[in-house]
Amino acid sequence: NLTIFLTTHYMEEAENCDRIAIIDHGSIVALDKPETLKDRVGGDLVSLTTENNDAASVELKERYQLSPEIHDGVVTICVPHGEAFIPELVRSFNTRLLSISVRRPTLDDVFVKLTGRGIRDNASSSLEQMRMMMRGSR
Repeated sequence: NLTIFLTTHYMEEAENCDRIAIIDHGSIVALDKPETLKDRVGGDLVSLTTENNDAASVELKERYQLSPEIHDGVVTICVPHGEAFIPELVRSFNTRLLSISVRRPTLDDVFVKLTGRGIRDNASSSLEQMRMMMRGSR
């Protein structure tokens, strides 16, 4: 029985592993199979652009009891079975929809959910810390 350990900041590489440990500030915050970790996000990610994202966000909270997030002009919600949710949303949504998409969560989404920040944010801040240390040692 062969065990190989891999350390990476590239979640695309980690997708091919049998089990993944997500480490935040030196502590393991999750350890499981990639698909099981993705299920922890809580469903599919549905992204919407609308004529009024603030009104859409309120409608999603009040009508569907969801927790929408707005980033870069896109409203994102997490729902079980996103492909089944979209037709209902399109039929009954009051705010005019401009675009809609659905996708399964990625390991990057899992990392953000568990740590509150993106892995690239973490990697770039570590790189900046290293640069600062190097400047200080001159």
